[in-house]
Amino acid sequence: SAYEDALIHFERGLVAWDITLSSTEPAFDKEAADLLFGLARAQTSTFEGTRLVEVFINLIRAFEYYSESGNIPMAVAAAEFPINSPTYRIPGVAELIARALTLVPADSHEAGRLLSRYGGVLGASEGDYDGAQKALRRAMDIARCEGDVALEVRTLSYSAIVSGQHLHWQEGADNGLRAIELATADENPFSDLTSRFWTAVGPISLGNLDAARPHVLVMRDLADRRSTPRLLASNHLMVATTLACLEGDWKSGREFSNQGLEMSPLHPQLLGTRVMLEVETGENAESEVYLQKLIEAMRRNETDPRLLFRTSMAIATGARVTGVSNRLEIAQTAAEAALSQQVVMPFFAIQAKAGLALLAVHKGDGPAAAEQYEYLLGQRGTMIWTLSSVDRLLGLLSQTMGNLDKALVHFEEALVFSRKAGYRPELAWTCWDYADALHKWNGSGDRAKAVTLLVESLAVSTELDMPPLMERVAERLERSQAQPPPAPSYPSGLSLREVEVLRLVAAGKTDREIAEELIISFQTVGNHVRNILNKTNTTNRTEAATYAAHQGLT
Repeated sequence: SAYEDALIHFERGLVAWDITLSSTEPAFDKEAADLLFGLARAQTSTFEGTRLVEVFINLIRAFEYYSESGNIPMAVAAAEFPINSPTYRIPGVAELIARALTLVPADSHEAGRLLSRYGGVLGASEGDYDGAQKALRRAMDIARCEGDVALEVRTLSYSAIVSGQHLHWQEGADNGLRAIELATADENPFSDLTSRFWTAVGPISLGNLDAARPHVLVMRDLADRRSTPRLLASNHLMVATTLACLEGDWKSGREFSNQGLEMSPLHPQLLGTRVMLEVETGENAESEVYLQKLIEAMRRNETDPRLLFRTSMAIATGARVTGVSNRLEIAQTAAEAALSQQVVMPFFAIQAKAGLALLAVHKGDGPAAAEQYEYLLGQRGTMIWTLSSVDRLLGLLSQTMGNLDKALVHFEEALVFSRKAGYRPELAWTCWDYADALHKWNGSGDRAKAVTLLVESLAVSTELDMPPLMERVAERLERSQAQPPPAPSYPSGLSLREVEVLRLVAAGKTDREIAEELIISFQTVGNHVRNILNKTNTTNRTEAATYAAHQGLT
């Protein structure tokens, strides 16, 4: 797993054989082919995603020699080799695997290995979901017939990728779980890491932190291993960063982001998430640094949809939070360019559409809002990473379209989703947007409900230290001449939420019962209980209950 050292040795070997590294010519003998194949394997573990085309060129140079010389085992090995992930679309990969399939019997073990990779590429970068499922089913049948558990795990991992890329969140998580359960530790890092990735991403998108968290913790550990390819490691740290931001744990978010960007400085998702993190916490100068890096990376590679949609999302979110709109045209162009690619996977498309949705809201563009509304409607009840819940976006779009009654329905759904998921920054913004819609609707009792939502938004944003939102809410409350009641002062520095949890602990409730009653996650309850014990200097729930009684909190 000393990938950097391996890279040096393979390059020296190629130079010694007078083989031009920048050439696209096929290898002229087995030694040259082996060196090129070895170089490709080392490169895929060390290169940024934007350089994976170079890896594929070296891979195909080796494949051409193996194929022409009749070395079928090595031709198959080269064609099935995972260039990190099929989600990075490299023209020609599917065609290479199809060629390799003509070299082996249709139901052979070798065909199963190729079909596994072929299904992943078809579904996750070529947009052919049905073709992918057909290939993956054939691969699975062969794996079981051959008793090859590693191939079965790999095929399930590819299935998880395909499902996730097509927004079938639960299906992707289920495939990933099956791969994890079957794994024997003999699989390559790709299978292990990929299955974990989608087993976490699916629940995160569905708002189920309890299901996602264990896999994110494992992914963080795997990212630290020397054997983990750099790009896969940074992808896993991106998920950890995202989870921390969704919970409002900005400190952990920065730590994971720093670690990931050290490995992969131009990682689009890490840069985009970091821009949004800094904007949310009022660090506009820091946000600008990361946004400039993202824009520069996009301009150097204007065909990479990941860079395009992430740039659009980052700019649109910044404009929404700060009100500064000096780069909206860049955001608009980037999102449209992402959607104009020859093949746009739904996983990328929905994020580009979300960026366009926020831009339509910011501009007050009703027709554009209506277009994005129709697209996003099918993903109600899900989260688009650190950007927004789909329900809140639908509410904002409805409001922009002038349909306030529909907007209120979507905001109510967004409120339920964010509370249940435990996505507290999203909850704070949902309360703000919902209150704004109620203020415009101005029906009976709406103004009082709006004030209640604003008070909740201010409480959450203050606890999480989100200055831009805090200032916005405080100003609205002041203008409404409805200042929130002063926050009660509780003993030992307990927060309002901690007092609520303590009262339920004193009532004999279990953590699971408390989670259900307060509509928060089981994990969040555990965190509150630990904080309560620390702040009250008690060692167990019984002592905490006694403390509550003495302080008159029960």
